[in-house]
Amino acid sequence: MSYSAAPGLNALVVDYLRMLANERGASVHTLRAYERELLGFVAYIGAQYEADVRVESIEHTHIRAYLGTLYARGLSRASAARALAAIRSWFKWLARTGHVEQNVASLVSTPRLPKHLPRVPSIEQLNRVMDSVDDEAASWPARDRAIVEVLYGCGMRNAELTGLNLEDIHWANEAVLVRGKGQKQRYVPLGDAAAEALRAYLEERAVRLAAADGAHATPAVFLNLRLRGITRPGGQARLTTRSVGRIVKRIAILRGLSSDVHPHTLRHAFGTHLLEEGADLRAIQELLGHERLSTTQRYTQLTATQLTQVYDRTHPRAR
Repeated sequence: MSYSAAPGLNALVVDYLRMLANERGASVHTLRAYERELLGFVAYIGAQYEADVRVESIEHTHIRAYLGTLYARGLSRASAARALAAIRSWFKWLARTGHVEQNVASLVSTPRLPKHLPRVPSIEQLNRVMDSVDDEAASWPARDRAIVEVLYGCGMRNAELTGLNLEDIHWANEAVLVRGKGQKQRYVPLGDAAAEALRAYLEERAVRLAAADGAHATPAVFLNLRLRGITRPGGQARLTTRSVGRIVKRIAILRGLSSDVHPHTLRHAFGTHLLEEGADLRAIQELLGHERLSTTQRYTQLTATQLTQVYDRTHPRAR
């Protein structure tokens, strides 16, 4: 798809993305996703209508028609909903900055999505995984054990984990400073199991750095296996989110969990298990760094589903 059409719209997309990066601290992943969705939309507008179409000429009917083309290409409702969310956000900014009078995208209904609750391993299953990270399941057992312990023990997002620096671990307070979405920060408790795994890993980390020729100090907590980049100026050898995903999936599969387990599964498990053990929903919201309580309330749905399954399986009048 060519993005040469509608150059004026393209410029407004670039301005919006620059605002997301500079003012809201949007991640590279978020910026890439918004860029893809918005450039796809303005390319469609330019191709279907006029190459020099002005943004104030776009109506909600144009947006609905664009969503129709996405369905025609075989995209799912979830994909169409993501595209609409990006377009709505863009138009909200356009209205706030005076480029348009109103957010016409707000007049377009969000595609109805099926409710998919995340599959969460049980407490017993995760305990079994945490206690059995060894050479068979991990390329660097101490590091990989610390990864799964911190992901599950602190409820972090993958990007939050890979972004951890040594100074973020506050040993005296038994807490970790987490830098979340939109440059927001929160403190989460560092439990005994996660702290023990972190200490063991950091000892090995120090030994490996000392033995590496030309290696310099790095603030990154979690390092890649071969310390790639550690000798370059500014190189940190920081582990990537993609690598964390592979590590978690490999450990999960080798320990009998579903192949769809990923780092966010451990975050879901963190919230779900806290709720099952009686934690307050508002406290879980703070620990997870959710902006809206409605996001955290998904865990009440998940727990209700599990309770229904238990009821159906065990109550004598349920069968």
